[in-house]
Amino acid sequence: MSEPLNNDPRVDQAKASDLGVLDAHEKLLGRHPDDGARYKLLPIAILFTLSGLILFAGTYLNRYTAHYSGVVYNENQKPSSGAPVAVKIDPIAQGKTQFNAVCITCHQATGTGIAGIYPPLAGSEWVNGPSSRVIRIVLYGLKGKVTVAGKDFGAAAMPVFGQVAGSAYNWSDEKVAAVLTYVRQEWGNKAGAVTADEVSAVRKSLGDRKEFSEAELQDVK
Repeated sequence: MSEPLNNDPRVDQAKASDLGVLDAHEKLLGRHPDDGARYKLLPIAILFTLSGLILFAGTYLNRYTAHYSGVVYNENQKPSSGAPVAVKIDPIAQGKTQFNAVCITCHQATGTGIAGIYPPLAGSEWVNGPSSRVIRIVLYGLKGKVTVAGKDFGAAAMPVFGQVAGSAYNWSDEKVAAVLTYVRQEWGNKAGAVTADEVSAVRKSLGDRKEFSEAELQDVK
């Protein structure tokens, strides 16, 4: 039977303790005593760098996102109040659109109309005359015979376009003004533009009424 470990002459009995064994293991594993909880500068530097990046990102977003307004495309532009902005529309272009949608059927693309039925607009003394007359014609319509450039027309009545009783189209004052401005400056016509305020003034002064006749329009100056 072998002798106990304590009798082994190869072991230094003074060092054969728990602390001695732990110290031997520390040396073998290459570990060092826990000095200062083993804090190192690299993790701390990374932490401060990330904190700085987060601060920069927050500052950048606060300055350049325009409060996340979807209507702002320029990163340096301040957000708007959100109020609608009126878009300016060329009255000639709008008037042409209205004419081509409805009026072209009778008065033709050339503005020459149809002989004996629909009077011409090109070179017409009515179109190039006082705006108050043509406003009344478009707002309230024209019924009965009408003479244009020495020729009689009257087989078909001019329909009612304005926002008045019996209107088949119910055009706004702006639309009426636009189409009149277009025809008064197309096909060689040289008359002035018609404004929505002019149309509104005529409509409010006359209210709802029946179609005009040629005789009634002749009295309008």
